[in-house]
Amino acid sequence: MDEAALRALVNWQVNSGIDFLVACGSTGEAATLDEDEWLMVIHIVVDAVAGRIPVWAGCTHNSTHKLLQQAALLRQVRGVDAVLSANPYYNKPTQEGQFQHFLALARAIDPMPLCLYNVPGRTAANLEPETVLRLAEAAPNIQAIKEASGKLTQISELVHSLPRGFKVFSGDDNLALASIGIGACGLISVAANEAPAEVGKMVRAALHNDWVTARDLERRYGRLFDANFWESNPSPVKTVLSLMGRTTDVVRLPLVPPTAATRNRLERLAGELGLLKHAPIPEGYIGLF
Repeated sequence: MDEAALRALVNWQVNSGIDFLVACGSTGEAATLDEDEWLMVIHIVVDAVAGRIPVWAGCTHNSTHKLLQQAALLRQVRGVDAVLSANPYYNKPTQEGQFQHFLALARAIDPMPLCLYNVPGRTAANLEPETVLRLAEAAPNIQAIKEASGKLTQISELVHSLPRGFKVFSGDDNLALASIGIGACGLISVAANEAPAEVGKMVRAALHNDWVTARDLERRYGRLFDANFWESNPSPVKTVLSLMGRTTDVVRLPLVPPTAATRNRLERLAGELGLLKHAPIPEGYIGLF
């Protein structure tokens, strides 16, 4: 783990004007961290943020019993403002199984807010709007959902069926504007790891009905939204960040760095988007200017 790079990334994100951070989300390789590392990352992020913006902590497991053990550890971390938890993976639980799983977590962390995370493409389980409504009614601290099903009809149903105070976030960068257009309140982003100010500007423009600005930014950075999934996330993101001089492109197995061909495509795109303009020149580099 590269603590110095993590702290630098946190400071850059905060200084770029993002609204909150999620520590140990999917793009943070949470699935490959052991429990001690998971807790360490959350502590580091909370410490680096130093109260400037809210910090959410990712807390996901396919065993409810293990999830509640992790929740007990998380409650001891001062400075965590909310929890983000994805569907139980691999088990493919029924709607009732997911209902009981998330309800148990909500009660374990109460009164800390819980944001559900529906990402069936990674977990093989879809959290249906009717179940989300049941959860919102059963536990007042279930206050939001990150919706990454890729289904605008499902996002629309959530927006229209849930209480007005319940927040629906897009979990897909390339559906952020469409989601906001039908009532979502924001985006929990992948591309904001590489372009926090730009993605933030796009989302805020949409939320303030400045659709000309929002669409212009989406047209420009939409290629990055797609590129981040040319190979398994987060390998492309970490490669772009390494090209920017902000971290290395090391990932843990079973993830591997992108192929040379993909890396070249990423470097070319990042250059075209201006993401490399502040990247340090490698030591020993000799160029003609």
